[in-house]
Amino acid sequence: RNNLILFGQDWDLGFTGFQYGFTPSSEVIVNLIFKAFLPLASAGLLLIFVAWRWGRLYCGWLCPHFTMVESLNRLMLHATGKPTLWEKAPLPLQQPSGEILRTSRLYWIPLLLLSVGMAVVWAVAILTYAIPPDVVYYNLLHWQLTLPQFLFITVVTLVLALDFIFARHLFCRFGCSVGLIQGLAWMANRSAMTIGFNRKEAKDCHDCNNACDNICPMRLKPRTLKRKMFTCTQCGECIEACIQVEAQKGKPGLLKWVDGECASHKITGKDHGKDCF
Repeated sequence: RNNLILFGQDWDLGFTGFQYGFTPSSEVIVNLIFKAFLPLASAGLLLIFVAWRWGRLYCGWLCPHFTMVESLNRLMLHATGKPTLWEKAPLPLQQPSGEILRTSRLYWIPLLLLSVGMAVVWAVAILTYAIPPDVVYYNLLHWQLTLPQFLFITVVTLVLALDFIFARHLFCRFGCSVGLIQGLAWMANRSAMTIGFNRKEAKDCHDCNNACDNICPMRLKPRTLKRKMFTCTQCGECIEACIQVEAQKGKPGLLKWVDGECASHKITGKDHGKDCF
């Protein structure tokens, strides 16, 4: 259609007018700069700035793939006792809240249904970026998909279903370019917001079953150095888990959000003398 589409409305860049001689090339160039390049560049810079200052907030709070990671991790934990198939051993059944997790192979049913069902939804949604949505949905509802449309939805569904069942956090850690860019920006800022650990009260961890490690969707160890937390999505699950565990002892949690000077210990692992807790 020779233009961009924003919220269903044409975002005309002047290509059609230029093609038929109505729009001068200078106007097309101005449109490309101010209507296409600058908005996209601004969105990219905003993403990088947010990551530099606060970490991978997009991953942990806005990314639909990470929503699937957390949801399917929980179902697989119920089905196998492990959040992913690649975990070396089952996790402790006692949850941070004190409840005992119940496991059953029956949870494989909702796990597979959700994985395949969402894979189909995503495949159709992705196809609507290339073909008008009303055409795709009409063909789908009336069983009139063309061969290319059918093959696209089938292949993408298969790939996404395999990702949801087997990969999930592995894709977030090693395959997502958006996550990589955010991670690099975050690592470049020594004062960026991160998970702080109260090392002075580390003895309280001795009678804990590593709840903060177990709950992490990305399978990281929140108490370790920042360079080993490169793919942290700032979801805060570890902080909540620690608060629940310590609350049963009548104590505050040992993990919390820190930034500035208090975040520097995640770089060196040393206490710089400032009381951050």
